[in-house]
Amino acid sequence: MNILLVTDAYPPEVRSSSHLMQELAEELRDRNHIITVCTCYPQYNLPETMVKEYPEVCMENGIRVIRIRTLPHHKVNFLVRGIAQLTLPFIFNHKLRRHLITRQDAVIVYSPPLPLWRVGYYIKHTHNSRFILNVQDIFPQNAIDLGALRNPLLIRYFQRMEKKAYDSADFVTVHSEGNASLLFDRNKVSQEKLVILHNWVDVNGYKGTKGFGKYRKSLKLDNSFIFFFGGVIGPSQGLDLMLDAAKIVRSEKEIVFLFVGDGSEKNRLEKRVREEKLKNVMFHPFISKEEYAKLLKEIDVGLVCLNSKNKTPVVPGKILSYMAAGIPVLAFLNRESDGHKIIREASCGYSEVSEDPKKAADLILKMYKERSHLKKIGYNGFNYVLKNFSKEKCVDKLEDLLRS
Repeated sequence: MNILLVTDAYPPEVRSSSHLMQELAEELRDRNHIITVCTCYPQYNLPETMVKEYPEVCMENGIRVIRIRTLPHHKVNFLVRGIAQLTLPFIFNHKLRRHLITRQDAVIVYSPPLPLWRVGYYIKHTHNSRFILNVQDIFPQNAIDLGALRNPLLIRYFQRMEKKAYDSADFVTVHSEGNASLLFDRNKVSQEKLVILHNWVDVNGYKGTKGFGKYRKSLKLDNSFIFFFGGVIGPSQGLDLMLDAAKIVRSEKEIVFLFVGDGSEKNRLEKRVREEKLKNVMFHPFISKEEYAKLLKEIDVGLVCLNSKNKTPVVPGKILSYMAAGIPVLAFLNRESDGHKIIREASCGYSEVSEDPKKAADLILKMYKERSHLKKIGYNGFNYVLKNFSKEKCVDKLEDLLRS
C-alpha cells in the first residue's frame, strides 16, 4: 500500500510524537508498504548534532520525507500558535499537490494539532483513501482544562472542528481505554469507528543499548542517585511540583533531579532554581534519540509529571520509554490519567496525583531508600511493555484497520 503519514513533528526533532511516527514509518516500510511522511521543517527540540539544512523532499532509509516550512507554532504566545496551527493544513495541502506523485491508499494523521485533520480529509477525497485520525490529546478539552482556551466563541469554533474531524475519518484511534470512554460517553465518536490503539515503543531500540557512564561523568554525577525527566518542558507538565519536592529532599545529598529537554517553561524554571539555590536540580538540552536510549541506561528512576489541571486520561509516552529501558517509573499525574493503571498493573514503580509536594517528596525518598529493589521493578516494566506495547503488536492492529 501507498501510505501517507501526516505529523507536525518528525526527527531530527526530539519529541515523543516524532519518535512514535518515525517508528511507525519504519515498521510499515519493513512490511513492504511505500511510505511518505509529510511534516514541518525542523525548528524545535533539536539535538546539537542535527544536520543544519534539509531539502524539502528527500529519501531517508527508504522513506520519502516532505518537510514544509510553516509559521512558528511552538515557543510563541497562544494567539500566534493558534494562527499557525490553523494555517498548517492549507500549507501542507498546497505542497502535497506538488509532491505527491502517486495515489495514496491510506493517510494517517497524528493529532495534535487537530487542524491537520483537513489534510486527511483532502487526501481521502482526492485519492479515495482510507483516513485514520490518531488522537493523542483531546482538543479543545485539554486547552480548556489548562486555561489556555477561554473565549466561548473560540471554544465553540474548535468543538465544531473537532466534530468535523471525527466525522470525516474512517477510524479514530486513541491510546487508552479512558480516552475511548471519554469520546464515546460524550457522543464525540460513534462506537464503530472508535478504536483503542495503544502507543507503541521500539523495545529493540533499548534492548541492546548499554550505559557506559558517559553522561554521569560529563555532568559530574558519578555517585548521584538520578531522578530523570526527559521531554518537552511546558505548562502541561506542571514541573513546579518537582522543584517543590526537590526543595524538600535537598538534605539527601546523593539525590539529583536531571531535566533533559526544552520548552516554553524552561527559562522560568531555571530562574526559579537559581533564585532558590536548588543545587540538586540540573537542566540539559535535548539529545538525539540514540543518545537518549544510552542516557536512560545510566539513570536510576524515570520521572513523569502532568499538571493536575489536565482532565483527560492522557498517558505520557515517556512512561513506555522508561519501561522499555528497564528503569523504574515515578509518575505524578492528573487524577484522570490512565497512566496510574498502567504503572499499577505493570508493578514498574509508583504514581500519585500531581497535587501535593509533600507526597511527591515522600515517594522520592521511598524509591531512594528502596534502591536495592529497583532493578526488579524496572524488569517488571520491561516485561509488561514487551507483552502489551511492542511496536510489532500495535502496528499489527493498525494494519488490520488499513485493510478493513
